Amino acid sequence: MQNRPRSNRSRRGFLGLIGGTIAALPFLPTPAFAMTEAAAKSLVDKLVAEINAVISSGQSEAAMYREFEGIFTRYADVPTIARYALGADARRANPAQMRAFTQAFQRFISVKYGRRFRDFIGGRIEVNEARAVKSFIEVRTTAILRGKAPFNVTFLVSDRSGSDRFFNMFIEGVNMLLTERTEIGAMLDRRGGNIDQMIADLRAAA
Repeated sequence: MQNRPRSNRSRRGFLGLIGGTIAALPFLPTPAFAMTEAAAKSLVDKLVAEINAVISSGQSEAAMYREFEGIFTRYADVPTIARYALGADARRANPAQMRAFTQAFQRFISVKYGRRFRDFIGGRIEVNEARAVKSFIEVRTTAILRGKAPFNVTFLVSDRSGSDRFFNMFIEGVNMLLTERTEIGAMLDRRGGNIDQMIADLRAAA
């Protein structure tokens, strides 16, 4: 069952736009969370400290991408982000395909956002405040770059995975989850819905 009907492909894009608008609330728990604003802010403090250390390290591009992948693995809820990015197609993927996709997606997104954070070289990120929103906590930070006006980088944090992790990120208002769902959907459509071929393309892109 690798190819999905054309009607499903068109419907996936529409549903993705709706889902991204509310920052992926459908896959988050609805009961009150045990996580505190202080704990979420502490997580992002550590995350930002590691990002700042990498962008000021003077390492090679390849070394920086390895560092960013490690940071992403430590602080992000990778399985949740990967499943959301795959969207409705995650339901027809078998366990081996989900494992392969999650691993390839982790590398892909680490390099992609590593490139974005490399643009911060010579600058820094400062953590501002945390506030509870629905079933997660929003932590706002400010990127301060040389020769550019400061802009917001916001992390959405949850303990749904069993430990504190961020599950979404906004850079200058751009929603990571919605962006990745759209991109993965386009890659899958180009392969006629074949998950294995899409995973191969994802590995090649990273």
